[in-house]
Amino acid sequence: MDPTPLVPDYVRWAVETLERAGYETWTVGGAIRNTLLGLPPGDWDLATRAPPRIVQDLFPRTIPVGVEHGTVGVLTKQRTLLEVTTFRKDIETTGRHAVVEFAETLEEDLARRDFTVNAVAWHPVRREFRDPFSGREDLKEGILRTVGTPEERFSEDFLRVLRALRFSGRFDLQIHAPTWEALCACAGSLGQLSPERIREELLKVLTEDAAPSGALGLYAESGVLRALYPELAAVMGCHRTGRDEDLWEHSLRLVDELSARRPILRLAALFQGIGVPNSPDSEAAGGEMAPGREVQEDPQARARERAAAVLIRGRYSNVEIREVSEMLWTGLEPPLALPDGPSLRRWLHKADPSRLRAFGRVWLGKARIDARRFGSDPTPVLELLQRIREEVHAGHPLGIGDLALDGRDLISMGLKPGPSFGRILGGLIDRVLEDPSLNTRDRLLELVETPARKAEEGG
Repeated sequence: MDPTPLVPDYVRWAVETLERAGYETWTVGGAIRNTLLGLPPGDWDLATRAPPRIVQDLFPRTIPVGVEHGTVGVLTKQRTLLEVTTFRKDIETTGRHAVVEFAETLEEDLARRDFTVNAVAWHPVRREFRDPFSGREDLKEGILRTVGTPEERFSEDFLRVLRALRFSGRFDLQIHAPTWEALCACAGSLGQLSPERIREELLKVLTEDAAPSGALGLYAESGVLRALYPELAAVMGCHRTGRDEDLWEHSLRLVDELSARRPILRLAALFQGIGVPNSPDSEAAGGEMAPGREVQEDPQARARERAAAVLIRGRYSNVEIREVSEMLWTGLEPPLALPDGPSLRRWLHKADPSRLRAFGRVWLGKARIDARRFGSDPTPVLELLQRIREEVHAGHPLGIGDLALDGRDLISMGLKPGPSFGRILGGLIDRVLEDPSLNTRDRLLELVETPARKAEEGG
């Protein structure tokens, strides 16, 4: 027997309000699917025969979240926003979006949904399921299949390809063979989607509680990875340094090991091997990373460059691009071979102390993976973290901003502001990282070569 959805009072209130006015209304979508899987329902959505204008008239507080598409946000007394959408049906599709018009029946609305498991409705007053496409049976059998013909359903909106991979990974559903075949055949058409829609799907994979490796593994298996992220596809088959382990598979394990609340770390983990191949597979990347432009010799520098190109292409924010690319430039493997204090301080200078917590989470994740797979002792990683804490707590200067001398001091010495200031301060921090005792204003002033001093030495 199917679990009975436990519908909150405010949802029942909204359904009863619409039905008292003569408009059939059902709960639909992810909340019903999740309930049937024994998962928290998440947001509740309603489908109704009432047109948007009627919905706005019936409820005292509404928000026009998508009135042109039939969706009105109803704000409840609990200050929860319910999305109430008029029954719809598709009349024209392009692969990127559908043109819809309002429908008369729930069945028409359910028929336009992507997968059978998302085409189940529940009436909380009559306590009745409406399931014309056997979505409940598919959930019981662990199957994901489209509503209707897979080729038609994917061609209506190619985003459904990515949604299929995400749902399969998140809910551990086996994609039905005809659906899988049609999905793979559409991989080459995904470039028609906007970068924003592609980005949001990947971020949903990375921010859900389920292990992202399920969906990401299907990205690779289906050809979607090569179509959308050829730089990542090139990592498959590369070996992780110092380990008999496929680098792509290690990246997926590390993504799983990190928290869903830290998608930036998960992105960095996913991209950690992107600098290893000498030339990225960029045929589908729009030319940003053409092999002829590849100039970086250092894999970490290549990783920063390539990751930035992927994220720029995906319209990620400047903060996200900077955080991921700079972490990759520093490198995600724990620097266990640093022999002494100066070496450790130079690493901290490159890494930026503000990212130490992030690096610590990544290193501990790698240590847990290596302990499980290779029986490795995590003690060296724990000792490294302790050394870093001690170095940071000692208050030693680690960046130019920590120097006891700044640009104003250089001006007071008769130097003219310009690019030379950066070179001078960079040279000073290099000396101070080697010997922190040099970080006093007088000592640093002695180390700065002014034109007058050079003239005196030359005379």
